[in-house]
Amino acid sequence: MHINESAENYLETILILSKAKPVVRSVDIAEELNFKKSSVSVAMKNLREKDYITVTKEGFIYLTPSGKEIAEMIYERHELLTKWLTRLGVDGEIAAQDACRIEHVISKESFEAIKKHVK
Repeated sequence: MHINESAENYLETILILSKAKPVVRSVDIAEELNFKKSSVSVAMKNLREKDYITVTKEGFIYLTPSGKEIAEMIYERHELLTKWLTRLGVDGEIAAQDACRIEHVISKESFEAIKKHVK
């Protein structure tokens, strides 16, 4: 399963928003990411075509099983890498920003090694 960083970020954002809100809409994603609604609409169309999300006629966005799997993987990486960098003495905000970059490029093998070391 190969998916680009932008799509991973959208899926992770949908997951995070779905934990805080009863439903997720494009406008919620645009506000969270500080993106234009038109950009989010294009991204949602692409994610829908790849079967990572479904969108109801009311505009409610839900992750499909494959979309949720990717979102949870990225979210786990983000959380663990942020925690790890913070424990190493990196400022929390910088750790979160760096984790956001690292989470998309780190190999599964390297992430699992870090995960095992951190826990």
